[in-house]
Amino acid sequence: MYRYFTELSYKGTGFHGWQSQPNAVSVQEILDRALSVFFREPVVSVGCGRTDTGVHATQFFAHFDLHTPYGQADEDNRLEKAVNGINALLPYEIAVKRVFPVGPEAHARFDANSRAYHYHLHFNKDPFLLDRSWLFKGVLDVEAMNEAAALLKDYTDFSCFSKSHTQTFTNNCRITEAFFEPFDNGLRFTIRADRFLRNMVRAIVGTLVLVGKQEVDLERFREIIESKDRSNAGQSVPACGLYLVSVTYPFLS
Repeated sequence: MYRYFTELSYKGTGFHGWQSQPNAVSVQEILDRALSVFFREPVVSVGCGRTDTGVHATQFFAHFDLHTPYGQADEDNRLEKAVNGINALLPYEIAVKRVFPVGPEAHARFDANSRAYHYHLHFNKDPFLLDRSWLFKGVLDVEAMNEAAALLKDYTDFSCFSKSHTQTFTNNCRITEAFFEPFDNGLRFTIRADRFLRNMVRAIVGTLVLVGKQEVDLERFREIIESKDRSNAGQSVPACGLYLVSVTYPFLS
């Protein structure tokens, strides 16, 4: 078997997340169908992670195996041309950026050493941000939100922000970045970590919004994290504002 990585992006509005599932259209299902047609053999991809229904990705990686190598001496050139052929088989909401060979043990999910997300929210009604950002009606104390966000780097156990009953062995993550900044007539939250739990980013943003509304102070924010209890944290914010924007690997520059 010959292993390849593909880098892609997608608008998640019309999909039930990345992962294939019965009776629902997913990004993985559509991608695998296009890859299978183009390479003329059944292809089952493995993604770098899961995104939930309505969540977007500006950078996402997946790996897949082929029984025969695609191309020989001019393999790189053929793979560059393959991108156009694969994209022609995909809906406009999914775009493959590149396809490249990797070692047989390379793994899109387990080899990733960091991931970063953005969360977008805006304050004034804007039809061009529909399904791409969360419309928040109110005033937020962004300075207090950033003070609370900085506290995330002091902890590793984020059970309080995780969806219950997930198939994970640990709720420990190492967060290296977490901050809000002005963006597109609203705010953009950036968070980077070695791994993320199910629903984690949306729950963190929902809790930080409570800080911004002055309903939760910094001491209480610490107590929420240390409680390891999801019921103490804020509600998950809508999926429309969440983007997976960066996935890094030790073997990719």
